[in-house]
Amino acid sequence: MSEGEEAEDGVKETTESEFSNIRENPVTPWNPKPATPIIDSTACIDPQASVIGNVTIGARVMVSPMASVRSDEGMPIFIGNRSNVQDGVVLHALEIIDEEGKPVEENLIEVSDEKYAVYIGENVSLAHQSQIHGPAYVGNDTFIGMQAFVFKSKVGNNCVLEPRSAAIGVTVPDGRYIPAGMVVTTQTETDKLPEITDDYAYKHTNEAVVYVNVHLAKGYNEVS
Repeated sequence: MSEGEEAEDGVKETTESEFSNIRENPVTPWNPKPATPIIDSTACIDPQASVIGNVTIGARVMVSPMASVRSDEGMPIFIGNRSNVQDGVVLHALEIIDEEGKPVEENLIEVSDEKYAVYIGENVSLAHQSQIHGPAYVGNDTFIGMQAFVFKSKVGNNCVLEPRSAAIGVTVPDGRYIPAGMVVTTQTETDKLPEITDDYAYKHTNEAVVYVNVHLAKGYNEVS
């Protein structure tokens, strides 16, 4: 079917040229205003990733193939400088306005007097297939491992969530890690999480991952 040709049901076919992986959110009962992502010129968004709606992406951020940063329900979503969103990562959030048009405050995170559905700090790594579902906060220099999950939680600075671990409804203090496969759902167990010490196996993992992805963003931008 050629561009602009009518489909059998009378609906115009959507062509590839009419579709963008970086686009505004639709108008909905909980969000009457479309917003277009704000992306720093030094960030790199892979053509196979999607960034939708009220999203701010900082300098030297790398968003890899099949990642989804979707601010069409909860908003806004913020990603700080030099962070990376790796293959298959999902950032999404619960709605922040109810059916009566009233704010749902419990679905927002406050940072420096501003409110966010999802806030990702600087130098953060969101490794392959991890999910950050707002309301959620991830502090600076933190590593979220492969297939890890953060929901209704705050994860502090210099933390590590090892692969397939999860933080649900808790606040993870600075400098702690969640062992692989562990799911924490109460503050009591979260406060007992081990501290990251000099002999911790993954103490410097995030530094290395950030270094690689900052240079990937630069390199891909130079060849695009």
